[in-house]
Amino acid sequence: MRVPPPGLAARATSANGSVIREALALTARPEVISFAGGLPASEFLDVEEIRAAYDRVLRETPHRVLQYSTTEGDPNLREAIAARLSRQGLPSRPEDLVITTGAQQALALLTTTLLDPGDVVVVENPTYLAALQCFGYAGARVVPAPTDERGIVIDALADIAAKERPRLLYLVPNFQNPTGHSLPAERRHAVARLAAEHGFRIVEDDPYGELRFRGEPLPRIAAYAEASDRTVLLGSLSKVLAPGMRLGWLRAPAALCRSCVLAKQALDLHSSTVDQAAAAQYLGEHDLDARLVPARAAYRERCEAMLASLPHALPRGSTWSRPDGGMFVWVRLPDGYDTGALLPDAVHHGVAYVPGAPFFAGPGDPATLRLSFATHRPKEIETGVKRLARVFRSNSHPA
Repeated sequence: MRVPPPGLAARATSANGSVIREALALTARPEVISFAGGLPASEFLDVEEIRAAYDRVLRETPHRVLQYSTTEGDPNLREAIAARLSRQGLPSRPEDLVITTGAQQALALLTTTLLDPGDVVVVENPTYLAALQCFGYAGARVVPAPTDERGIVIDALADIAAKERPRLLYLVPNFQNPTGHSLPAERRHAVARLAAEHGFRIVEDDPYGELRFRGEPLPRIAAYAEASDRTVLLGSLSKVLAPGMRLGWLRAPAALCRSCVLAKQALDLHSSTVDQAAAAQYLGEHDLDARLVPARAAYRERCEAMLASLPHALPRGSTWSRPDGGMFVWVRLPDGYDTGALLPDAVHHGVAYVPGAPFFAGPGDPATLRLSFATHRPKEIETGVKRLARVFRSNSHPA
């Protein structure tokens, strides 16, 4: 008699697939204009200078960059990132940082070190889909906090904190994924005060903050005195340098950094030595802020093209966000529309988006969708939005 092997762990069998990955799979045809992926525009990747950085570290220190490295990360890269944060108004030291394989790994490390099954995590509703998946794998109880066009609603958060006693609050305060909203300074400070009052930690996820194309930068939550001992800032080089390098980081209090280092040792030992060295080399030789100027200008132009096109394409009664940076516009159609059900028809018309319902903790809103403007020039955006208009016209009587 042959005994079957054990099944998957409960956390694996309960995990949901990625709607973004599935949406991207529908767009393999080159004629499809995809607003689905949150990708940086390829034309702003500094290919030649990144190649030169790899060439230099491989030529000058090959035996170092092709060897194992420390779990905390390349000292030169940590120093470069700490210097950038300090220039941006958040004094930081290299020892405050752990380099990770993308910011997504940083979130996974925090989930491993901070959450036990059943612990309460509060999130903006809607929120970053992969964060929901990460918390789900940990067995956490995710509690949604309502949002408006200015981010998380503070009074509601205060009520939730008093009732639920959360262990963690997860936020994307700059140009949030999926909504594009940004949290104003007064709400950031209020979040910091609530964390001190109720004793929860804050995960401040900031992959888009350097892509601001309107207005002035806002203070990071980690910079407020009330939250400095309990805020973990997550960052990434994916949106500003190259996503294929898979380099992110977390900035945290010393004890939590040590715990994340131990968790990372068990997970992958360290992130790619050569990629870290090349990134450090690049940041040491180039002014990344200057490199981002044309990208920000292009994203602004593309965002404005999308915002100008939407009123002529969406059904009457639709609403949408007006971001000051980042990559995303969030749309809500009138009641009765189901953007998940409409997606195959959209792809048939040569356009794609991400349905909004999976971004919600708990019941999703089927009438929502996320559009990314980052990778298409204005004329292509106008064409894609016109294709969306045909989809909505052919489905003008939703159930």
